[in-house]
Amino acid sequence: MKLSLLVMAAPYASGGADSAWHYADAALALGHELSRVFFYDEGALNGTLSSVPPQDEGNRTERWAVLQQRSGCELILCIASALKRGMLDSTEAERYEQSGATIHPAFELGGLGLLVDASANSDRLITFGPG
Repeated sequence: MKLSLLVMAAPYASGGADSAWHYADAALALGHELSRVFFYDEGALNGTLSSVPPQDEGNRTERWAVLQQRSGCELILCIASALKRGMLDSTEAERYEQSGATIHPAFELGGLGLLVDASANSDRLITFGPG
């Protein structure tokens, strides 16, 4: 089964983002295809390059990056959600005359059209919210 995820939860604020990652990891272990993970609203914070969590909590951004390498799925940060949280790729950093990228290289910025595309081209789109 071809799956896509919508993550609207921040990485350390609730269990939503953790649940999304565990779901994706389990789905891959069962042989499902993970096509795209779209991070929207507070979920965009999952792709930040500047997060330095305590050693006993683990780096959730890096965990998504490892999952991306293993599965080949796209990790898309909603561009509007990311920009208003100060998260830029190198192109946007140059455009807004900032010193450099603030998103992890495994993540890409993209518009809501990619979420619509994920929904249309996957067997299931599973949503994980902040609650």
